[in-house]
Amino acid sequence: MFYSVIVPVYNRPQEIHSLLACLAVQTYKNFEVIVVESGSSIKSEDVVKIYSSKINVHYFLRGNDGQGFSRNFGMSQAKGDFFIILDSDVLLDQDFIENIQKGILDAGLDAYGGPDILHPAATEMQKAVNYSMTSFLTTGGIRGSKKNKGKFYPRSFNMGISRKVYEATGGYKLPFMGEDIELSARIMVQGFKIGLIENAHVYHERKKDLKSYYKQMHWFGRARININRFFPNTFKLIHLVPVLFLSYLIGTFLLIAFHWQIGYAVSLPLQIFFFCVFVDSLFQYHNLKVALYSIPTVFIQLYGYAVGMVQEFLGIGVKRNDT
Repeated sequence: MFYSVIVPVYNRPQEIHSLLACLAVQTYKNFEVIVVESGSSIKSEDVVKIYSSKINVHYFLRGNDGQGFSRNFGMSQAKGDFFIILDSDVLLDQDFIENIQKGILDAGLDAYGGPDILHPAATEMQKAVNYSMTSFLTTGGIRGSKKNKGKFYPRSFNMGISRKVYEATGGYKLPFMGEDIELSARIMVQGFKIGLIENAHVYHERKKDLKSYYKQMHWFGRARININRFFPNTFKLIHLVPVLFLSYLIGTFLLIAFHWQIGYAVSLPLQIFFFCVFVDSLFQYHNLKVALYSIPTVFIQLYGYAVGMVQEFLGIGVKRNDT
């Protein structure tokens, strides 16, 4: 099978350099790479040229019309039987495409998703971010797990669709903000077979600081409401947990302001929760700094996601964040 690897990139020449280096040493060789530069001020064209003699790679420059539409353009230029869609800030093992090939053929998949795991060169802050995104205490530990296979929605940091699926669905209908889940839902509705290929993982670079992590979580919260406009059945009660956390937080602060003894008593479950976060993170990483950093990263995950959901639900205008 011939694969087309589709990678939109925005101001990330160093990241695309690392990704292309991984693609250049794949054990499975029957593929091409389509790099779509989407409105960048720092171009990656010179980096792509370095690899033009090592792999079958094509570079296209586009306006800043969103990663979803950039992927659509890449697929329209692709020659593959199957499209592998990746973020630009991932690293791959040498057998990544080989594992995809085996997973697709063994399960007869029309579309697949793969997990992301912690970047090998992660800092202590990135490990804390990874903890908040994958812990049982925050997400139920289902990100990229077989536990979630029955209701699995491939995400575009690591997913693939056949040419047949692309032609039937038309690709992405949204430029950003939940575009991958919306596409996955339409693939399911049309009766195509989707599965998780667990050993086709990517190493994903987590956010390096709290500010950028807040922006990401805020964006995820907005995306959840945006997806619900197209597919209300994808919204589950568990998605309201961050909003309940925000309501509890606001109520606790109000109680403390007017009657600190009652407010302090009401805040005890919150204190216990973050103590559990600290202990669980320390147990997982055996690193005191990571455990301490996990407290603010978990707080930001819940708070940022909730604020994003509320703002998008109320229609409060927030500019698109391309970073």
